[in-house]
Amino acid sequence: MNKFAAMMTLGLAMAVSAPVFAHESPAKHGGIVKSAGDLSFELVNKEGKVTIYVDDHGEPVTTAGATGTLTVLKGTQKSETTLAAGSGNTLVAKDDVKLEAGNKVMTRVTLPNKQAVSVRFAIR
Repeated sequence: MNKFAAMMTLGLAMAVSAPVFAHESPAKHGGIVKSAGDLSFELVNKEGKVTIYVDDHGEPVTTAGATGTLTVLKGTQKSETTLAAGSGNTLVAKDDVKLEAGNKVMTRVTLPNKQAVSVRFAIR
């Protein structure tokens, strides 16, 4: 009976979590994709320049008027920079940001006429 209950619990947990994983779209720009709400955020770091691409079910979301912050945790060190709207569906970090394996990155993005959204990334 205990094995049956454990299998049912595991099956239910997998069924409930499946839609969450299915929402994340593949990386279009070679970055790390995470979802929050109906939106997907792709963190791309090239040569110290961090760009966040915003999509809604695979369709670009215009970021004109959007604001945000990017926080990088390197062990016990914490640094923060401002995100500003870039062209199209991008948000761009104002400062150069060096990301390394093991860093944790948190973004807080506010799109026009929407609530702020927080997204966490782990750099591998």
